[in-house]
Amino acid sequence: MGTKGKKKCETPCKDKFEPLTFEAKTPATMVLMLSSPEEDILVKACEAIHIFAEKGLETTKMCFLLGLGALEPLCQLITHINKLVRRNAFVALGTMANNNDDVRIALKKMDVIPSIIDKLSLEEDLVVHEFATLCLASLSMDFICKAQIFDNKGLPPLIQLLSSPDPDVKKNSLETIFNLVQDYEIRLAVHKLGGIPPLLDLLKSDFPVIQHLALKTLQNVSLDKDTCNTLMEKQGFEKLMDILSNTVGVCLCEFRDLHAEALQVVANCVRDSESLQLIHKVGGLTRLMEFVLTPNMPEIQCNAVKCITRVAQSSENRKLLHQQNVETVLVELLSVADISGKTAACQAVSAMSFHQDSKDRFRDLGGIFAVVQLLSNDSVVLREEATQALSNLTHSNRLNAFAVYEAEGHEILVQQLYGSRALTVANSAATLCNMAAHVVIRCSILSHGAIPALVEPLKSTDTQVLVNSTLCLAVLACEAEARAELQSAGGLHPLVNLLHTYQKEVLRSACMAINVCATDVPTALEMCKFGALEILQQINQSVNRRSRISKLAMSSLLNSNVSVKYSLTGHLAYTDVISDGFYDAGKVCMYVCVYVCVCVKKTEDDKQKDEAQPESATEKPWKMMEDVSLQLLVKRSKESIMLLRDEREKCAALARLVNEAMGGAVEMEKLHEFSWMMHHANLKFQLQSNVVPIGLINKGIYCHRALLFKCVADCIGMSCTLERGEYNRAWNEVLVFDRNPSRNERFSRPCRYIVDLMHQPGSLLAARTAAAEQYQTI
Repeated sequence: MGTKGKKKCETPCKDKFEPLTFEAKTPATMVLMLSSPEEDILVKACEAIHIFAEKGLETTKMCFLLGLGALEPLCQLITHINKLVRRNAFVALGTMANNNDDVRIALKKMDVIPSIIDKLSLEEDLVVHEFATLCLASLSMDFICKAQIFDNKGLPPLIQLLSSPDPDVKKNSLETIFNLVQDYEIRLAVHKLGGIPPLLDLLKSDFPVIQHLALKTLQNVSLDKDTCNTLMEKQGFEKLMDILSNTVGVCLCEFRDLHAEALQVVANCVRDSESLQLIHKVGGLTRLMEFVLTPNMPEIQCNAVKCITRVAQSSENRKLLHQQNVETVLVELLSVADISGKTAACQAVSAMSFHQDSKDRFRDLGGIFAVVQLLSNDSVVLREEATQALSNLTHSNRLNAFAVYEAEGHEILVQQLYGSRALTVANSAATLCNMAAHVVIRCSILSHGAIPALVEPLKSTDTQVLVNSTLCLAVLACEAEARAELQSAGGLHPLVNLLHTYQKEVLRSACMAINVCATDVPTALEMCKFGALEILQQINQSVNRRSRISKLAMSSLLNSNVSVKYSLTGHLAYTDVISDGFYDAGKVCMYVCVYVCVCVKKTEDDKQKDEAQPESATEKPWKMMEDVSLQLLVKRSKESIMLLRDEREKCAALARLVNEAMGGAVEMEKLHEFSWMMHHANLKFQLQSNVVPIGLINKGIYCHRALLFKCVADCIGMSCTLERGEYNRAWNEVLVFDRNPSRNERFSRPCRYIVDLMHQPGSLLAARTAAAEQYQTI
């Protein structure tokens, strides 16, 4: 049986299916249709996704679309060759991106931004522009996406689209640019790419949302000076004034919403005098004053005052504002009900207070009293700004300081030092410091407990608090009662601790306070117990930390303890007086264990204290013995030397007494035969102590005689120095008034002499001569 072959088709089939209508009822079907090769199906699928996304803006439905994988095909379809497919894909993608954070996060990972930017060309459909910019506006809130938009050259087409005929395209493009210009580099790029003119044109938009966005964007870009110059060139000030003056045909209520933003742009642009003069010419300053006093518009008032504050940052601008009588406006605003308005007014007063005439004007208008009243307000921020205003108003202005005093502001300022914010404490301390320069006010400040109130701020970690508190303390400590109160309040320890800081301003102010406090001997000794001398010594050995003030602080501390001063510096000046309890411990770096002490006379109080302290059976504290021999020498000197009138004779007579007490004259060549060391060793053995009273020494050389001469001279009212040299050398310098008759000099001149106490007792050797140098050195 034969096989049957297939019948061949004579002609191919030329018929086609008629278009079929598909109806998708589930999201899964819609997403599946996005992969169809048929353009009509793609158009309908994109449209269905858009409708579903628009109606189901709930997060769960958006996440459902994400889970079905809708984003990836949509991102591919926005580059489709078919315009309708491309448009519908953008509509769906833009709707999803604008309404869900998860969608935005997913798009960021898909690197879709270059494809979106590519469709911003002017040849593209307006609907594509609208939803492409909507996508970018949503994505541009993310930092990484901002960088991607900028790096893919998205800024130029976005600036172009600011002039689009479609308001939605303008709004979306503007919103994207606003998000981008938060970055400094992009802010500059907007200016370079010509973005200022179209931004200014949008101020005339019929849509308030676009005007708001334009003003907010201008606020950011106008922070750059070059951008401000371009604003001037493009009549930007006039356009801003149009908004502020309500000259554009838009209802007043809408303009009120724009005033705040417009004022902030103006504030950025009037920082230099040239810009201010321009705005003044078009009536800008007058309009600003009107806004400050506009009732029932607190936000606009506040922004107008902030604008004035910004203007007042330069001296030339302050002068112009003063000529416009801005002080009257600000003082009136200090009494409004709105807290933000008062706060802004205080800031403006602070700025204007750098102009001396304005300081006086504020006082004459009662502004200082008004600011003092604000110190009791419940608002922490307002109190902070009020203290700042008072600090500036009282700086270098005596009358303003008394105005605060008369308003009893110093009492409230002292209370502000307790538990307030750091800036409030710093400002309060600065104001009190300014006021305390006047004795009457200073005493009143102290009477209200300023010293205890300053102790806690000395422990602060805030630099300005520390600087202002220590400077205030330095002024208050001019009074003896303040120094005593600081010690009893426990303020000396935290003050000394500030010397450890490496902040120059804090260190400088702390040294100033220590310098003043050290004028009181008990206070100085207490600071020394806390290590002030050692720390200051380290500071003054440091190239980076030492200063004139740190050296002065150390000098003041040493002046209160001449024993330590002589040990560290080897020098006692004419004004340094040796008194009971002085020790010569030698150079501190030599760690000398032999101490020579001076004890002229114990008072009755000292004796009673010694008798009142019982000795322990196991521990007997060392007591300074009374130096009777020294007391007799001082008495003898007073009886004989004080009767002499000639200064030379007095010095010579005292030198001879010291020489006699210390073993007599010794020839230079026989100095090595003078057995003073054995004598000292015997004294230490007899006393069972390294501390040897100076009056017990019968054999002494340069260092012992110079110390005795200085001690007796100080006791009887003669002036001399004590200088330590090398190898046990020491000497005294005296000032003797000489007159040269040959020159017919009417007045005598003081001449410096070194007193010879060793070889030719009583001889005065002219300083810096060969004879003097021979006496001072080996």
